[in-house]
Amino acid sequence: MSICLTNYFLLQSLRGHGYTVPMIDGDERNNLAAIHDLLIQAGMVKEGRQLPGHDLKIESFDGDGSSRRFWRVSLGKQHLCLAIAPPSLREKDLAEARAARAIGTHLQQQDVRVPEQYGWDEEHGIILCEDLGDCKLHDYVVKEQERGAKECIAAIRPWYQQVIAGLTRMQIRGAMAFDPNWCWDSPRYDRTLMLERESGYFLRAFWQDLLGNKEPIGLQEEFVELADRAARIPSHYFLHRDFQSRNIMIHGEDVCFIDFQGGRQGPLGYDLASLLIDPYVTLSDDFQKELQELYLDKLEELIPVNRKGFREEYLLLALQRNLQIVGAFSFLSQHRKKIFFKQFLGPALISLEKLVKNELFAMFPVLKKTVGSALTSLRVP
Repeated sequence: MSICLTNYFLLQSLRGHGYTVPMIDGDERNNLAAIHDLLIQAGMVKEGRQLPGHDLKIESFDGDGSSRRFWRVSLGKQHLCLAIAPPSLREKDLAEARAARAIGTHLQQQDVRVPEQYGWDEEHGIILCEDLGDCKLHDYVVKEQERGAKECIAAIRPWYQQVIAGLTRMQIRGAMAFDPNWCWDSPRYDRTLMLERESGYFLRAFWQDLLGNKEPIGLQEEFVELADRAARIPSHYFLHRDFQSRNIMIHGEDVCFIDFQGGRQGPLGYDLASLLIDPYVTLSDDFQKELQELYLDKLEELIPVNRKGFREEYLLLALQRNLQIVGAFSFLSQHRKKIFFKQFLGPALISLEKLVKNELFAMFPVLKKTVGSALTSLRVP
């Protein structure tokens, strides 16, 4: 759909007729104009000078590690929606926006709780979507953890139970009629991705860039073996690939999943591992085991499950995911200067150390030594 960006009222009145915005450049002005036109098309505001401008606010905010642009749109005290735009009009960024549009629409059609979409500007990659508020699952868990371990588990258990049920539904129903052409990055979680952007990410962004170390002899061979084993896991399900507590919103009595634009076809255990070893909240080992069993129970309501085989697959994928987490936190804190993420490197490395100690990974001595050395370097207890 082609969006007209020459709305005279908006361009002449951004600062003088009620838009609460800072000084803006041309790109930002165009984004606000497109958002305004989408609001009119969605019937959220009236066109022209009937617009109740003194009450309308379009306020920008940051989106964690994302480079995308976010705005909250409100009318008086009522939150109308969120607006999300790509960081630029380069084809790669627009492709990511198209993926968010297509995958979000698909998941909603498959009865997966994701934000409702109200408008779409294909030319500029802008989406208007439901405003779910500010309560992430992460925020809720951290607040409850301050009360003590026993009280925390009792409080967060119902939310995680709902998340697990929603996850299995998303993985199975989301795979139905899923079109790989929607994917902006790659259509499937595969061996190449594991080596380049998970174990390779750990090596480059963390071990070499952040710590300044040389590549350990034999580590690459172990990464290849790990990827070879993980790549044999069936991967025809829907994979969110960043399914953690900061991408899960609590909205009223429901949980809702966001940041699914990196979705693709993949194996079952990966998203579960992302949730359970999430360093933002550091769930106890016992609670992780409880949730894994609940996940298998819920999964068995949908498809046949080999529980023993799944547990081994889970460990392989959890190790891959943990390597990716350490690499991502290193890159975001070191290169994007988002220092917020650095505090989670310690918990992520502790989780990684627990995983590599499993007998399944006895043939990875170089990785074990590397992780131990990293913990010592960062003085993680």
